[in-house]
Amino acid sequence: MGYLRTSSTSLEPTKWLGFVTAVWVQAISGNNYTFSNYSDALKTLMNLTQLELNNLSVAKDVGKAFGLLAGLASDRLPTPVILLIGSIEGLVGYGAQWLVVSRKIQPLSYWKMCIFLCLGGNSTTWMNTAVLVTCIRNFRRNRGPVSGILKGYVGLSTAIFTDLCAALFGDDPAKFLAMLALIPFAVCLTAIVFLRETPPAATVEEEKEESKYFNLFNAVAVIVAVYLLAYSFIPNPSHVLSSVFSVILLVLLASPLAVPVYAFINSWNLNRFKNHADVERQIQEPLLSEEKTQEEIQEKPAEEAAPVVVERTQAAKEEKAVVVVVKRRPVIGEDHTILEAMSTVDFWILFLSFLCGVGTGLAVMNNMGQIGLALGYADVSLFVSMTSIWGFFGRIISGTVSEYYIKLGPILDFLDDVDVAFVTVEKAGTPRPLWNAASQILMAVGYILMAVALPGSLYIGSIVVGVCYGVRVAVSVPTASELFGLKYFGLIYNILILNLPLGSFLFSGLLAGFLYDAEATPTPGGGNTCVGAHCYRHVFIIMAIACVIGFGLDVLLGIRTKKIYTQIYTSRRSKKLASASNLQ
Repeated sequence: MGYLRTSSTSLEPTKWLGFVTAVWVQAISGNNYTFSNYSDALKTLMNLTQLELNNLSVAKDVGKAFGLLAGLASDRLPTPVILLIGSIEGLVGYGAQWLVVSRKIQPLSYWKMCIFLCLGGNSTTWMNTAVLVTCIRNFRRNRGPVSGILKGYVGLSTAIFTDLCAALFGDDPAKFLAMLALIPFAVCLTAIVFLRETPPAATVEEEKEESKYFNLFNAVAVIVAVYLLAYSFIPNPSHVLSSVFSVILLVLLASPLAVPVYAFINSWNLNRFKNHADVERQIQEPLLSEEKTQEEIQEKPAEEAAPVVVERTQAAKEEKAVVVVVKRRPVIGEDHTILEAMSTVDFWILFLSFLCGVGTGLAVMNNMGQIGLALGYADVSLFVSMTSIWGFFGRIISGTVSEYYIKLGPILDFLDDVDVAFVTVEKAGTPRPLWNAASQILMAVGYILMAVALPGSLYIGSIVVGVCYGVRVAVSVPTASELFGLKYFGLIYNILILNLPLGSFLFSGLLAGFLYDAEATPTPGGGNTCVGAHCYRHVFIIMAIACVIGFGLDVLLGIRTKKIYTQIYTSRRSKKLASASNLQ
């Protein structure tokens, strides 16, 4: 055990440096949500109807369907290779769109544009898979905070790109696409060097240390989000102010490096202390134990040793025979193959509820440009940024809160002392799907507000949709890993996010596209336009109904998985108490 802990300590700075680069990758991998920032340029340049434009956005999301390849590769290829594939795909996909929008080349045919949008969309699946699978395995006892932080930065990435482009290039769609092509490529090359799988925390103390570090990451992320939100409300900032904003933002994004630097200094001081301690004892203690074991074996008479060997051999054979005969299907909470997971009712409940949440949320994000114009807003970049930033708050808060209500540590520790711990036992082990249920019903309310189209409803609606979409995305990641295990998590995760292209096609491509075109007025050149609350009213009402259905599915999944979350809490609680008793 002493060797293992020393090894874990020596690896700690590397693990945290890898997590920082993972944060950076996630901060630039939300480029798939930025379509509204340049969709109007594509629509005008290619003379598209709204249905054709929406189908382009669907092609972007269809790229995520090929994330199955990333999921399969995650169990066979190292993390750096997966990141390299994603970065090259993004460079090609967004680079081609930049060539068209900047008019470096003539507009490509519609189907060719679909292919390049698909490549750009698929690039993020490789980045997200590499980052999420590696980090959840490295920090498996803090899955909620890990998912919340990483997915939170994905939510912030839209605002980061949008605000940086506005500050540096004045909302130029061509320069915006150049950023989408080049910056993710450069960041992924950095992550290739540092992001690796490392041993997870082995003790309660290490788990607590991880939680402290994650609190620091959360604090920095919140500061970045508030900073971005504040800048979004500044009317017509000057060039100097924009430049200062950009520099400070880059410094804030680099500030998480303080965690691995602190971990390195801590590890270095610990090693110095150990060098001054009893080195002989540290080296010989494991060897003495091993020698003692060997001596005990040698001291046994041959007549005693032989029956023991035979008995152990027979026991091993019997154990193997039992395993072969009694082989059973895994239960919820154990490792599932993808076929085993897909044969369970729980998987499909999670899949369909995920579709209701992310599908409708994507429809709003993909159509935010046209929704804003229909309601009379000339500049919709504020709503794009608000959806992104509030999506971040939904992701980061839900990840931490859902983890807390599984552990519920500090409150129960206090209540144990006054013998009333039974009061909050029911709160311990709260199933994560219940947080998804809460987000779904709130999202339905947001859609109703946007359908009514009262003054300011788009501000409120973009906030509500952003928060609820963020909760949905962040909570579903650790939920899938807890219900179906980590062994094949990469592939299971990518099966779940098939809901992104599927939801985009159903709610954005078909529903929003057809209903908008039915209300729109044709314009010269082959396009169309629609102004007024009626343009998207029926779309919002139907999506609100879908969210109510998703709410019912999440409540059902929460009821069905209550037992496994109670077991997770009980296991963590017993380990914590055992560790406390050992210290005493």
